[in-house]
Amino acid sequence: IVTAGLVLQLLAASRLIECDFTNPEDRALFTAANKFLSLVLTAVNALAYIIGGFYAGAELDFVTSTVVFVQLLVAGLILILLDEMVQKGWGFGSGISLFILAGVAQNVLWDTFNPMKVGDDLSHGALIATVQAVKDRNWEALYNRKGYPTLVGLLATVAVFLVVIYMQGMRVEIPISYARVRGYRGRYPISLLYISNIPVIFSSALFANIYFFSQILWRKYNQGHQIFWLDLLGWFEESDGNVRPAGGLVYYLAAPRGVAEVMENPLRAVIYLIIMVVACGLFARLWLEVGGLDPETVARQLVDSGMQIPGFRRSYQAVKRLLQRYIPTVTILGGILVGLLAALSDFLGVFGTGTGILLAVGIVYQYYQILVRERIEELHPGLAKLLGA
Repeated sequence: IVTAGLVLQLLAASRLIECDFTNPEDRALFTAANKFLSLVLTAVNALAYIIGGFYAGAELDFVTSTVVFVQLLVAGLILILLDEMVQKGWGFGSGISLFILAGVAQNVLWDTFNPMKVGDDLSHGALIATVQAVKDRNWEALYNRKGYPTLVGLLATVAVFLVVIYMQGMRVEIPISYARVRGYRGRYPISLLYISNIPVIFSSALFANIYFFSQILWRKYNQGHQIFWLDLLGWFEESDGNVRPAGGLVYYLAAPRGVAEVMENPLRAVIYLIIMVVACGLFARLWLEVGGLDPETVARQLVDSGMQIPGFRRSYQAVKRLLQRYIPTVTILGGILVGLLAALSDFLGVFGTGTGILLAVGIVYQYYQILVRERIEELHPGLAKLLGA
């Protein structure tokens, strides 16, 4: 659903498809196209999983494969319907945002409090395992548990939450006035995370798709390293039912999880960090242009809505020149910072992955803004109408 929405938004923003979001018919058509593309992508991914042998290797017969395919397709349809229910007014915000937030929250709680014993004779949950490790004087378990949550990961998760919340509040505020209401003054905020977590979403989606399809190609055609160019794309090692990248491009597109993995191969960590930061910077610049957030588009929106900047003529060019001082620089800087933070979070073994934590904090902040607007609408209906709340 997320991929379908991003693809259609990119097509609409780049004007490859014509869509006037002020027209109810165009909005309805766009929503229907989003649902249809979501189902198509769900079907494609389900087929890829079955053909690639992700379920019981390649031993599934036709009937079992059909049942698995229908099950995955129905699950995707249920998610689409739940998302639509939330958007129709049965909840706040987006259903997909709720699903992402719930998934990250589940991972964080599971990795923190799960009491089940695992392979190192400690509980899975980092908090309980830390108490057990200190009691047994097993100091290495505080930072290295070979794939299991650690105290370092728990502390890093809390630290990343606080850092992202702080970054959400960093902004440049441009004073504005409303020409139609004398005496009204306000500020137009240009946040450090001006385009939110879009760069890390795009980068992670790109890396995940490369990883996914390279694993399918490896399973079907290259487990014996017969094809050289597929080895360049990526090859894997399988042990205890788990598949891990072992070489090729995908090896450097998969983040080392935890301090121990980083120390085992620092070069891999450095290359991944560089790729992630560069990709996030490029996607930030791309989304600025095609997402309707560039200085020219924002200037037109401000002027057309009756806003002006005190001390400047009420013209597109004057507002555009002022916005050009801040928006491009803040956008690229924000993209680089979220890429850096996501990569470092993975290196420290945060719970729910670095990208997941960034998305969770962003979603919580969005819901905070939604609740504030709802409160404003209740207390001051006139002001809410004026501000578009």
